[in-house]
Amino acid sequence: MPFTTALSGLNAASNNLAVTGNNIANANTVGFKKSRSEFADVYASSLGGVSNTTAGAGVKVANVAQQFNQGNLQFTDNNLDLAISGEGFFTMAKSPSETNDRSYTRSGEFKLNKDGYLVNNQGKALLVYMPNGTQVSSGFSTGVTQPVQINTLTGLPSATDTVNMQLNLNAQDDFTPGTLAFDPADSNSYNSQTSATIYDTLGSPHILTTYFVKGDPTAAAAGTSEWLVYHYMSEPATPDTKTAVNVTGGPTGTASGVGGTPAKLTFDSGGKLITPLDGKFALGSYAIVPPTGAADITVNTMNFFGTTQVQQKFSVNGMTQNGLPAGRLTGIDIDNDGVIFARFSNGGSQTMGKVALTRFANNNGLAKLGDTAWGQSANSGEPIPGQAGANNFGSIQAGALESSNVDLSAQLVNLIVAQQSYQANAQTITTENSIMQTILQIR
Repeated sequence: MPFTTALSGLNAASNNLAVTGNNIANANTVGFKKSRSEFADVYASSLGGVSNTTAGAGVKVANVAQQFNQGNLQFTDNNLDLAISGEGFFTMAKSPSETNDRSYTRSGEFKLNKDGYLVNNQGKALLVYMPNGTQVSSGFSTGVTQPVQINTLTGLPSATDTVNMQLNLNAQDDFTPGTLAFDPADSNSYNSQTSATIYDTLGSPHILTTYFVKGDPTAAAAGTSEWLVYHYMSEPATPDTKTAVNVTGGPTGTASGVGGTPAKLTFDSGGKLITPLDGKFALGSYAIVPPTGAADITVNTMNFFGTTQVQQKFSVNGMTQNGLPAGRLTGIDIDNDGVIFARFSNGGSQTMGKVALTRFANNNGLAKLGDTAWGQSANSGEPIPGQAGANNFGSIQAGALESSNVDLSAQLVNLIVAQQSYQANAQTITTENSIMQTILQIR
């Protein structure tokens, strides 16, 4: 009996040494969770129960339990590296095409494969919630996960439909004599001009030139000043060939000379824009010549809100438009909520997905799969899907990795204790052997 008791102690100590050695070996493994050996004593019992004087029958390994406490975050130079600060696991598919075979990991060493999918070192694909649109405000389909493919994307063009201009028109400019008809080719027929590059549905650039003509002060209401605003379109290759664009919405003036219907801006005696009150009007469509296949350009909103007329030189204080040419991928960003953005050379961005996290009621019940991954088991409970920062899930840190939670100092102490336990149990066998030899030598 003492031999088997000591042998069970040797096995338990050996298991403790193996677990401690495995912890030490994985001290630098990203996302690794340390384990500990948990033991239980053994008694030989009968129907009458265990006697108070019965010696134990040894020890057994009850469990090798992993400890899922948080590891330290180490920042890296790769913005595709991800770390979870708090609860949750990254949800991984076996491959981009085998999304139903899933595993879970805390290791966020991600990279793009040859097809542009975000994968880990084992080729498993990171699963994300797909966006409902191109912007975060459109939300995500949290019930649908799939791999995210990035590097094959091109930044799609976007046609301009809004132009914002904040200007100052010089209050000291002279009224253009009525006998001098407005002509974009005659700089004496207008007071100021400015241009903006806008884009059609194919991303091709076009030049929108805006001309400002001081109105007749005798025709304006008392205490106000008026300006006529003309719009012309031209192609970058032939900038001198201009096509007039009529104003179709908002306050309009009277067409005069060459060109389309102008808009009318009215300012009060303090130089504040009062008509249109919101500064907005619309332009008619411009048909591209020669045709390229792009749709006609229609600027639905010309916005002059914030424009003033004071005694200063003409100036452009702000100018924006919402069109984009085609672009190429220049970078990927991931925020603390796990939202993946693709940035393009045209200045645009696109939401590619939101990292799908998973947690379990019992992490210690997860099946150990190796490669710093775990799988669902009967003891872990059902996977609980979620998003970073919500429903008890942790946040995501891009450009960082979660280190192993192994404390080397503590493990070295455990190693000494396990070694002593092993030696003590071996000594028990040696002592029992000596006693047996003594008994056998009695004549």
